[in-house]
Amino acid sequence: MNLTKKRLSQSALMPQGHKFRLIRQAAQLSFIGLAAIALPFGAQAASDTTKNMHQLYEDNCASCHGSDHGGFIAPGLNSESLKGRSPTALRSLIMTGSFDTLMPPFYGRLSDDDIRGLVKHLQTTPKQANPSWTIDDIKASIKVYVKDESTLPAKPTYQVNSMDDVIGVAARGKYGRGSGSKAVFINSITHKQIGEIPTGTAAHIIDYNPANPRWAYVKTDTAEIFKVDLYSMQAVRSVKTGFNGPGLGVSRDGKYIMAGSYVPHNAVILNADTLEPLKTFELEGVDPDGKMVSSDSGMIIGSPMDDIFAIALENAGQVWVVDLKEGFPVTKIEKVGRHLHDAFLTHGGSKLMVAAYDDNIVTAIDLKDRKIIKKLDAGCVPHVGGGAAVEVDGRTLGFGTNFGDCDKTVVSVWDLDKMEVVKQVPVAGGTESPAAHANAPYVAVDIISKDRRARTIQLIDKKTLEVVKTLDVGGHAYFPEYSADGKFLYVSAGYNGDEVVVYDSNSLEKVASVPMESPAGIFSHGRVRYMTRGLSPDEIKGAK
Repeated sequence: MNLTKKRLSQSALMPQGHKFRLIRQAAQLSFIGLAAIALPFGAQAASDTTKNMHQLYEDNCASCHGSDHGGFIAPGLNSESLKGRSPTALRSLIMTGSFDTLMPPFYGRLSDDDIRGLVKHLQTTPKQANPSWTIDDIKASIKVYVKDESTLPAKPTYQVNSMDDVIGVAARGKYGRGSGSKAVFINSITHKQIGEIPTGTAAHIIDYNPANPRWAYVKTDTAEIFKVDLYSMQAVRSVKTGFNGPGLGVSRDGKYIMAGSYVPHNAVILNADTLEPLKTFELEGVDPDGKMVSSDSGMIIGSPMDDIFAIALENAGQVWVVDLKEGFPVTKIEKVGRHLHDAFLTHGGSKLMVAAYDDNIVTAIDLKDRKIIKKLDAGCVPHVGGGAAVEVDGRTLGFGTNFGDCDKTVVSVWDLDKMEVVKQVPVAGGTESPAAHANAPYVAVDIISKDRRARTIQLIDKKTLEVVKTLDVGGHAYFPEYSADGKFLYVSAGYNGDEVVVYDSNSLEKVASVPMESPAGIFSHGRVRYMTRGLSPDEIKGAK
């Protein structure tokens, strides 16, 4: 089971959205329509009902639970996963939502007949076969909003000292779609909103062009990518790369984007300027147990070290290194671990730290030699988020959060020069995302336990490696991120908080808040220089 899906919902149902994404199955709907032509009236009515319920599912559930009914950031909803579940209990859950998860109440949004019909549809629909979304489908999905980009302003139309000071927030919106679903951009010096990009469905990932500070790329829960002009704060193009899946990376020269999907099991390289697809990759391979499997896309990242992308194949336990030259050749690194998901770079982008959920390890990969360096103990169900690597007293430390609790909940600390475990720091609950910075004294981790502790973040002194402070953020605390200069710590107060909270990184006093619906991931523009959430050691001396 994908533990990201399991963790982010912790319930049977979740709304249509998140980071963290989908419209769907023209082929399936066409089949339904063709079959209806040959059916008698009663059967055609039943077919119409099926089609209507399928669309209801797509419009309200699919971007979290998956267009294939197999799950995404929330569990799969199908005849097998819901076997034995009470229809009354499922109806009640849809009506009331699930407190402290992304699942909102649908009472008042959907009629009682719709909810009853949806429950029946879910309990009688099997997980669907992996749908097709071809390179031709990707090309056909491109939308152009600004035809002549030369007409765009030559500098920002708002006050900002440096584009490094821009922070983007992926706002999901209450139902994972609608007016609350957007990418929100903030000046991290003034803590004021400077722009927003409506995305229709929940924004999930924001990445930036390392070669040109004006461009950002926003990927939604429905695998749509928006090319955003940060100077004028508007989307200029968009493309749909699949049905759902969060993977997104930008090459160091800013010429290419790579995007991956859970549905279907593929990845694509795009021209970063035009969003035209250049090559697709079918994600499949032999897993660590010797089985040939088709795989979800895990993390995708471009390295500042070389013209490459690295992509994790979640189910195959492989990391592929894709060279950005003619033909986009692939080097496959096998037996990295079971159930790969996220990763981060360090040492100038030459080392990749990949979390393997089911093996409870983080695997260090040398991207120069394209081989495994070492597999490190990582607590229970490691999830490293955007990464936290920082130089402390002459050594490079990496910090890894952990979803699971096993016998105890910890944050793992590694010496990334020696590739060894330094300490596992006890914390108040499962954690999802760490943040560190060379100019900040603390490593921040978000507590995701299913109780009031989920409102908190804990601060670990990066010298003593002890928890020294717990902050109550007010909503479900999510995705801490430092400003580019390290002076401020931004935290999403999602679920019931509906704001991004800002703290002074030294005093830990609250200094500001920015309201928005269900904020999730936070992404500093400054990370295009240091590529992780803590400055890589090779970059520290050149940082401002």
